[in-house]
Amino acid sequence: MSKIDDLTLGILSAASVEGDVVILNCGQLDRKRYVDVNKVLEAMGGKWNRKVKGHVFSESPTDKLEAIILTGEYDKPADYGYFPTPMDLADKMITLANLTPGMVVLEPSAGQGAIAERVARIVGYDNVHCFELLNDNCEALMKYGFLKTECCDFLSVEPKPLYDRVIMNPPFAKQQDIEHVTHALKCVKPGGRLVSIMASGVTFRQNRKTTEFLDLIGDSEIINNPPESFKLSGTMVNTVTVIVCV
Repeated sequence: MSKIDDLTLGILSAASVEGDVVILNCGQLDRKRYVDVNKVLEAMGGKWNRKVKGHVFSESPTDKLEAIILTGEYDKPADYGYFPTPMDLADKMITLANLTPGMVVLEPSAGQGAIAERVARIVGYDNVHCFELLNDNCEALMKYGFLKTECCDFLSVEPKPLYDRVIMNPPFAKQQDIEHVTHALKCVKPGGRLVSIMASGVTFRQNRKTTEFLDLIGDSEIINNPPESFKLSGTMVNTVTVIVCV
């Protein structure tokens, strides 16, 4: 559990709930304060919606918000390895994937749809298959139109080569990214492509897991992402983007 500072807690206490939307009633916030408030609301399962000027949830967030205000604590999705993909990196991944309408695409750690939403604009929502571990994120994905969402650990799923593209931002801790990408490669059709964010350690670590993975992907392209790309998502881990053609 993570503690919420008093100023952020005061802002959340003054917020109102309208249906499944949390509306902040504090006027314009400075950038740092907004980031702090947004982290809590996203951890609850909310997603900012400019049109309604509030954070939208898959169901009424009243009970969750009251619990957070009472305890001054919240569960961080980062505890489960969830760090949302920054918009600029998500856009870059879509370009690298070279998508065309009608392709069938897998997002095996879909979060709240930062990547999947961009994919769906090109291939269609019915052609995007999502896996996601956190229940709140699964509910959000379903609400946003990703009806082919399975709420489970992707590593527990039997891999089958069904997908033209796999685009993913897996958890990084303890080299889980290597495990997820290795598993996901078994889901790509011959002639398909995988594009994944990974921790930059894959380029310099020399343990057995890393060397075996690099042998697996051969001369696949690895692109360094800008330093601190995930800072606003809650981690300072430097990352790369890996492109593997099958």
